[in-house]
Amino acid sequence: MVSLYAVVRNDIGMSPGKSASQAGHAYLGAFLAAQELTPAVAVDYAADLPGTKVCLQANLAGIIRAKEELELAGLPVYLVVDSGCANFFNGAPTITALGFGPATKAQLPKFITKLKLL
Repeated sequence: MVSLYAVVRNDIGMSPGKSASQAGHAYLGAFLAAQELTPAVAVDYAADLPGTKVCLQANLAGIIRAKEELELAGLPVYLVVDSGCANFFNGAPTITALGFGPATKAQLPKFITKLKLL
């Protein structure tokens, strides 16, 4: 089964709604990245919409490590950086999530498979 994935930061105290919106950005960004990097995979995923989505959690170091390992594996990734409006993160741009895929579980680096569901 091919899925889109989001890894949301669990170390910055986002509300459930903020976490959900950041995961949404991650899924969309990953899908758009897949259209550029692996168009055939994106078309196959889109043919079965709404498709499976998996939401994981990690701290900032885990998100950075995941991004690096996924890029080495050749999978599409999208790093979500919140724009830092005055209502969140003291107005500073902040990494909040990572999107990747579509991918099968077998394609994922071992580190990713150890992350917990959100």
